[in-house]
Amino acid sequence: MPQRNLHPGAWWLWALGLATAASRTTNPLLLLLITAVAGYVVAARRTDAPWARSYSVFLKLGLLVLAIRMVFFTVLGSSIPGIHILFTLPQIPLPSWAPGVQLGGPVSLEGLCFALYDALRLAVLLACIGAANALANPARLLRSLPGALYEAGVAVVVALTFAPNLVADVGRLRAARRLRGRTERGAKALLTVGVPVLENALERSVSLAAAMDTRGFGRTADVPTAVRRTTAALTLAGLLGVCVAAYGLLGADGSVWALPLLIVGALAAAGGLLLGGRRAVRTRYRPDPWAWREWTVAGCGIAVAVIMVSLGPAFADALNPPAVPLAAPTLPLLPAAAILVGLLPAVTAPVAPRAASVSRPASVSRSKETP
Repeated sequence: MPQRNLHPGAWWLWALGLATAASRTTNPLLLLLITAVAGYVVAARRTDAPWARSYSVFLKLGLLVLAIRMVFFTVLGSSIPGIHILFTLPQIPLPSWAPGVQLGGPVSLEGLCFALYDALRLAVLLACIGAANALANPARLLRSLPGALYEAGVAVVVALTFAPNLVADVGRLRAARRLRGRTERGAKALLTVGVPVLENALERSVSLAAAMDTRGFGRTADVPTAVRRTTAALTLAGLLGVCVAAYGLLGADGSVWALPLLIVGALAAAGGLLLGGRRAVRTRYRPDPWAWREWTVAGCGIAVAVIMVSLGPAFADALNPPAVPLAAPTLPLLPAAAILVGLLPAVTAPVAPRAASVSRPASVSRSKETP
């Protein structure tokens, strides 16, 4: 069976499922397990494309968020009470119009643990989004969007590919400096690397604009006025219905009417998108198939999210361990087993084809050998 790339939508559904599971817990053991699952799948199924190297950038961004959150807690304090005081910073008195805000003061171990759990959850969310960026081709994802979202999708894809291309350019220029025996650190090295990176970004932007203009980007078809008004009405009503239904699902009183409203709003928004796609004049060349492998990968992410949400009431203390009183977090077996379901794409997803390596001919090698 020939190798092929998986549909990018399947990878995004899988990653969003892991992100949903991470948003339901502050247990550091489960959060680290989600990060390990996402990292293993990325290592097993990513390609050598530029966007596939962005996963480490998202991990470093998560560590930066973690450090910033801990620094802010240490400096600004928290309302979490604690009896294990680690150290006390000099406290700066604030005016009366800033109640509840403090600068300095005692720093407790319970408060640090609470800040660490909360920041770790955000870092894992970034890791899940980074896994989707590393596995899904953004250009192929744009090709799978409905016609009504094509222009907005182009802007999102350009924004998503900027960071991976920037990282690839920086790595290439640093490798070139190492080969020339030059240093990689210091202000001079930063300037010599930054100027070519900005120049490449400008050239890439000009080339992208020329390619979009050549392909007729922004050209729309003439549709009747009634169709345009119907499209706008359906899309606006559907999105408003989805927002109201989502707000109702978060409360206990809206569980009866929120689900039917969510279904009706989603159907109305889908109808508006289908009608809006009639204005987009573009062709589809070799659309990506959605086969059983896509269903398996997407289903694994959805299953992880559904199981974690359903296990929330039964494992409330294990999923969100309290910081007061301070206790070591435990690893609940059922939620951990649900997270491990996310490892299946490392086996079921097809291995993406890699760029063929160019080998030097044997005659050239022999010609350079010394007699």
